[in-house]
Amino acid sequence: MAAVVPPTATSPPASKPTVIQPEKVDYLDLPCPISYEEIHREALMCCISSEVLRMELPLLNEFTKPPLPFLLDCLVSLKPELFEGMRFDFTKGLNQKFSLSHSVIMGPTEIPSQSSETIKIPTAHYEFGANFIDPKLMLFGRILTDGRLNARLKCDLSENLILKANAQLTNEPHMSHGMFNFDYKGKDYRTQFQLGNGALFGANYIQSVTPHLSLGGEVFWAGQYRKSGIGYAARYNTDKMVATGQIASTGMVALSYVQKVSEKVSLASDFTYNYMSRDVTASFGYDYILRQCRLRGKIDSNGCTSAFLEERLNMGLNFILSSEIDHRKNDYKFGFGLTIGE
Repeated sequence: MAAVVPPTATSPPASKPTVIQPEKVDYLDLPCPISYEEIHREALMCCISSEVLRMELPLLNEFTKPPLPFLLDCLVSLKPELFEGMRFDFTKGLNQKFSLSHSVIMGPTEIPSQSSETIKIPTAHYEFGANFIDPKLMLFGRILTDGRLNARLKCDLSENLILKANAQLTNEPHMSHGMFNFDYKGKDYRTQFQLGNGALFGANYIQSVTPHLSLGGEVFWAGQYRKSGIGYAARYNTDKMVATGQIASTGMVALSYVQKVSEKVSLASDFTYNYMSRDVTASFGYDYILRQCRLRGKIDSNGCTSAFLEERLNMGLNFILSSEIDHRKNDYKFGFGLTIGE
């Protein structure tokens, strides 16, 4: 009887290495970028409250002092709203759209001096505010005991066109100002036209060139000062980081970088250089969100160190600590406050 030969074991065919196909980019369907004036928002914008946020206009601020604020969403900040002394903020909602706010601030105020010493005088003032928030219309008004009146408007004229207005009236001569912005949002671009008092005109445009990179530029004319300027900016962002760069004919060069380390920790840095005045400043900051508080701080190349703590004591009740030390000027600032209302 013939011997039965067992079948030989055959090894499985070697698996082919997995080849990761590069992501295909549809350049006809790019995301819409953020507006030109907000390219540094993660690093440089500062939060005041849940309803009023501030921003600095990149080029026009050189000729509009103080900076013109408005509304935007901000994430990380190298510039929290530091203060000295005591502050108390109370916000009362009358209905879903209308609310009133009351603020009391007591603390020293710095006055200009030709000497290297910092001169401070004690001051105190009260601020009353009224807010109207609707999906298509936002109105904010503030009046202070020193006579200053601030008003802001944001109105959605259409699905793509937004009107923003900002005005400040003061008793001081030549310090009152106003600004109108018309923002248009396209499919993969944004553009803005600006009109302000003092024959101030400006326009900017930003375009997405890849899913993560956007490029833009701006021009302005300040008729009161007989000066014009042009600027360029670039922004690269992913889920974990944001890098921005900006250069302008006014002499300003600004770079910023924000890294999201975890869901609770973010790090940020910025670098500014003016090639006309030769001023250079570099800053490094952090943002740490705990279960009941948020801690922000920074240190810069001028020897200034600051920290800002917001502690949530209860629903609608927050405790605030603010501190800043300027080693070069041998000056320090410390403040505490209480915020009631959402």
